[in-house]
Amino acid sequence: MKALNRRSLLCTLAAGCMARHVWASASSGERVASAARAQVGVTTGYDPAWIAISYPNGDVARSTGVCADVVIRAARDGLGLDLQKLVHEDMTAHFDVYPARRTWRSRRPDSNIDHRRVLNLETFFQRTGSCLWHASGPVAGDAFPRPLQAGDIVTWLLDARLPHIGIVVGTSRSGSSADNPKCQIVHNIGRGAEQSMLAEFHPHRAAGHYRWPTSS
Repeated sequence: MKALNRRSLLCTLAAGCMARHVWASASSGERVASAARAQVGVTTGYDPAWIAISYPNGDVARSTGVCADVVIRAARDGLGLDLQKLVHEDMTAHFDVYPARRTWRSRRPDSNIDHRRVLNLETFFQRTGSCLWHASGPVAGDAFPRPLQAGDIVTWLLDARLPHIGIVVGTSRSGSSADNPKCQIVHNIGRGAEQSMLAEFHPHRAAGHYRWPTSS
């Protein structure tokens, strides 16, 4: 898979009034985590149905959504990043490297739904140099091998088959890999946005760990 050029990505962010380094610093990670926590009690439902939304900066009703919407809203509210636009533009230029055709039999990019699918977000994060780790075999859902920090994005396979995504909103003081079970995650597993302990994901499978790149 050909990676999206990091410099091109940063130029895109700058064009969107985001010239500063994002996501990798503690302060930006905390902004993302805060934006994720703010969704708890606001997003109270779950609805995976296809819905026509505006473009760019489109969204379904804040009271509902899917797990990916937690990430989309946190990126938009915390950093001013529009993942709908970023994913759509990359899929338009490189559609065949995304799983849309083989997984959902899509014939072309769809700005209404593509960014709201976990597998597409994973592909986008990998292509932008945001991937810190990706599983090559079975790994318990609370056993990410690299330390997690606030604002990081993590993905799983629920019951070893269903893609799921969430945002780290709290970590242990030491930040060591051994303390990952003490981390807290905001996600939407079907009951709206909620905050859970990472240890609750132990029966599932860890899939990926992502952090927005700096310009270095």
